[in-house]
Amino acid sequence: SAERPVAILSDNDLEHVQLALAAQYVGVPSAAISPAYALVSTDHAKLKHVLGLLKPGMVFANDGARYAAALNAAVPADVEIVVTVNPISGRAVTGFDALLTSQPGEAVEHAHAAVTPDTVAKFLFTSGSTGMPKGVINTQRMLCSNQQMIAQSLPVFAEEPPVFIDWLPWNHTFGGNHNIGITLYNGGSLYIDDGKPVPALIERTVRNLREIAPTVYFNVPKGFEMLVPYLRDDRALRETFFSRLKMIFFSGAALPQHVWTALEELAVETIGVRIPIISGLGATETAPFALCANWPVDRSGIIGLPVPGQELKLVPNGGKLEVRVRGPNITPGYWRMPEISAKSFDDEGYYKMGDAARFIDPDRPEKGLMFDGRISEDFKLTSGTWVSVGPLRAKFIAHFAPYVRDVVIAGHDRSDLAGLIIVDLDNCRALCPDLPPDAGIAQIVHDSRVRARFKELVESYAQQATGSSTRIERIV
Repeated sequence: SAERPVAILSDNDLEHVQLALAAQYVGVPSAAISPAYALVSTDHAKLKHVLGLLKPGMVFANDGARYAAALNAAVPADVEIVVTVNPISGRAVTGFDALLTSQPGEAVEHAHAAVTPDTVAKFLFTSGSTGMPKGVINTQRMLCSNQQMIAQSLPVFAEEPPVFIDWLPWNHTFGGNHNIGITLYNGGSLYIDDGKPVPALIERTVRNLREIAPTVYFNVPKGFEMLVPYLRDDRALRETFFSRLKMIFFSGAALPQHVWTALEELAVETIGVRIPIISGLGATETAPFALCANWPVDRSGIIGLPVPGQELKLVPNGGKLEVRVRGPNITPGYWRMPEISAKSFDDEGYYKMGDAARFIDPDRPEKGLMFDGRISEDFKLTSGTWVSVGPLRAKFIAHFAPYVRDVVIAGHDRSDLAGLIIVDLDNCRALCPDLPPDAGIAQIVHDSRVRARFKELVESYAQQATGSSTRIERIV
């Protein structure tokens, strides 16, 4: 039941999705939990917090040995543990195969018949980047209505059964709700990509894309950025990738303009036409599809219009327009956090997303909206001038491409702005090709050629500034 759900500690695999869908069928919520809480953390604080909120009746881990330390540290002795392989010594464990020996009877159909639109389908936990993760309630109504919203906004999915190859984690709403949902709703195929957009695993994604030609390709901006050089250098890969591609879809952040341009140019070179590049705005709390730019655009930052069935309210807040939404796809709140849930909605029942938007053309609202940063991340300089962090960050990354992966804008209650840069090491290394292959980060970023290039970029960026709120004085 919702009081004793199924907790899933696993990467994307077939047993994971089979268990989650079985639970959903009979009205038992599941919660896919970020593997990092179990495998990276040493004190397992977030995992203990999440399982304390859930109070699960069953915990599944695909590999008992891999998750043994986390299971022993965070799962009470009276909770059933299920593993696919490698049972944990000294603890009662059920094998996943044993679950498959049960013969479904009338109890299954009675349970399924009792499922309503308001039945909790799953819990998805926010990233917990500020404080501990919150459990977002996802109802059956949210999942079903959101798939219809997607179908009406992007009819390409219904034109033929879609084929996806996807690494996006199922503990996140993009992979676990959006992409799995589209596959099920439209009778498609989803191939699990065991790669990721990190240096050690991108080669696996490339290998998989040599075998599978997707009809739509989903990724985060960094994934596309890392894929572009492979597409550029490997014609066979490029021809397979674009052979039946109808749409490119990104989410999670802005797609750098040089990556956007490269994808368009590679498509034209390979198949003679551009492939639409689509994005929008959503959140774990919106199931996630809420706004979409489903018409031809040529740059990042355009989030479009509310999708069918989604109500949108724009509220003036600190010189910006705060985005609030209402509809059947919106969460009823956070699990066992009534005070936080109440604060997340206004008096008309609109969910406060915390994002800001501005009209592309204030005189023609039908042209859609641009993303205008997060309400909570903006700050003031000592002069009293507001710094709009989201647009500034996007502009900075575009100007410093391809040498920068990300930047943290600093300067709260200071007289000027500074940037803490996360460099793109491979592109910085290319500025000094004579360095040894094992050169470390410090050696690369302290190389005079790298520093000279960043000095040029800082100066040219400052020349474009309109004042203290847009000029970066220092970088680290």
